[in-house]
Amino acid sequence: MRLSPAGQRFYQEVQKANGRINLAAAALYIAQEEYWDLDSKRYLEILDDMAADVRSRLPKHRYPLKVIQSINHYLFDELKFSGNERDYYSPDNSCLNCVIDRKLGIPITLSLVYLEIAHRLRFPMVGVGMPGHFLVRPVIDEMEVFVDPFNQGEILFVADCKAKFHQLHGPQTEWRLEFLSGMLPKAFLARMLINLKWVYLKLEALDQAVATLDKLLILAPGQYQEVRDRGLLHYELQNYDLAKQDLEGYLRSHPRAPDSPKIQQILKRIDLPKR
Repeated sequence: MRLSPAGQRFYQEVQKANGRINLAAAALYIAQEEYWDLDSKRYLEILDDMAADVRSRLPKHRYPLKVIQSINHYLFDELKFSGNERDYYSPDNSCLNCVIDRKLGIPITLSLVYLEIAHRLRFPMVGVGMPGHFLVRPVIDEMEVFVDPFNQGEILFVADCKAKFHQLHGPQTEWRLEFLSGMLPKAFLARMLINLKWVYLKLEALDQAVATLDKLLILAPGQYQEVRDRGLLHYELQNYDLAKQDLEGYLRSHPRAPDSPKIQQILKRIDLPKR
């Protein structure tokens, strides 16, 4: 795998144990594929300053709901962060630097800003990767509340999350309480990259989709479907050696895949003498 400079920085960051990964730094390395001159240190300092502003507004007694209210007031009332409903599928919504600059994002990147501020306040929170929507929640015993950063920090309870899930997926779709489990940093970053992959595919930005899959496969090298998708993208880009490497790897790991005849046909075309 040939990694870009941003990909190499991402690789170094995610080699750490989950508890030591700097989530914001890793997200900024993802954004550096689009914004090669992005100064990641500057944006980390902006997050530090934002957290310091919230800290100065906290009440003397840091009751959990008071802390959440303080973060909500700062982000959504003072700074006017909001969900980008008009241009939801813009790649900039997945670039942390753009989210901070424009104060617009999608659920997972707005959740990332929220988590980074909470982390700096030493207020334990975790991302919640509910299918179709992303939330955050405090990690506090006997406190089952959730925050929806895409919707101005709306406070939700389990029943509200279930209702939102059925609104997104239909009333007959099975609900499972495990959808509200917390996400570790590597899973969080994988979710970001999967979102970004589909955005790039929708835009037919194939080189960017490949770079996104490179990072996703650093996190989850055993995801054979992602290996296949990267191989197909390399084929479209006429990177035939890389395509062959990925597609052969896919067939080795999943020889009875339903699409294996199609993949074998592509491999035969790659092996034909080029005229």
